[in-house]
Amino acid sequence: MTSLANPSPTAPDGFGVLTEPDTLEIRRLLPGPVERVWDYLTQSELRRQWLAAGEMALAVGAPFEFVWRNDELTAPSGTRPAGSPEEHRLECRITELDPPKKLAITWGSTGGVTFTLEPIGTKVLLTLVHRRVPDRSTLLSVSAGWHMHLDVLAARMEGDEPEPFWDGIGRLKAVYDGRIPV
Repeated sequence: MTSLANPSPTAPDGFGVLTEPDTLEIRRLLPGPVERVWDYLTQSELRRQWLAAGEMALAVGAPFEFVWRNDELTAPSGTRPAGSPEEHRLECRITELDPPKKLAITWGSTGGVTFTLEPIGTKVLLTLVHRRVPDRSTLLSVSAGWHMHLDVLAARMEGDEPEPFWDGIGRLKAVYDGRIPV
């Protein structure tokens, strides 16, 4: 395992780790109960507050579309990088489902994303695994993106205001550039 993380994988600001050269894992300890975190993963109205909108029929094989509007995630949103669209869409499909413990989905040309939830007292450990990321450039974007989106999720669940989204992405991309092997 290539360490990209601070010593505590459950720290709210914990960085991702490469568990294989093309696989990112990020863990976050979030306020529970597990059903609340599950709702933030699966309900469009809650998910759009930290990641992307999109109605999701909870059935293996069910297709759905994520719709990102990252400018709407935080106020202010920060400075969107040149060339980044105001809206982005991605067709996905549910590949594994075990409510409220596990959700796995397809993700473009990568090996997909798995979210696993584990209750720990009054908290919930969210483990996100993004597999078969094709190259370092995409891995930098995926790492910074998931890290920042999970920062927004943690802040929303705690009732806090997250840092401006695009500023966080820029900061995190630079940090991951120094952490991910060339």
